[in-house]
Amino acid sequence: MKTRRGADPRETRLRERLETIRTRSEKSSSWRASTQHLSRLVNRSGFVPIRTRLSREDLVFLAGARDEVLAFADLGMRLIDLHRPQEAGGITSDPETPLRRCRACMARWPCPTFRAVGDALDR
Repeated sequence: MKTRRGADPRETRLRERLETIRTRSEKSSSWRASTQHLSRLVNRSGFVPIRTRLSREDLVFLAGARDEVLAFADLGMRLIDLHRPQEAGGITSDPETPLRRCRACMARWPCPTFRAVGDALDR
């Protein structure tokens, strides 16, 4: 990944980490279809006795998936905590629905950051 001249090293580090997670995720296999079948195989002990073939990419992805999902959930929570609506003040034709702006970026509500988080979670 190329870094921009004068780029913040923290931004560069975060972008590299996100790219690594994306690349690792894209290389691994989806478990969506398998989990539907496997959920019917849970035994009395609460486990699924399975044998499966996992690629190296699958193992790498699964090894870090829990921590990465937790990190993304924390990121999402922090973003929606930062980007919340507030009354913008000013005059509006409908006093029941006042104009609102984002507390963090002052864009009209819902701000682009809040919409992006919502769009990503609604997929």
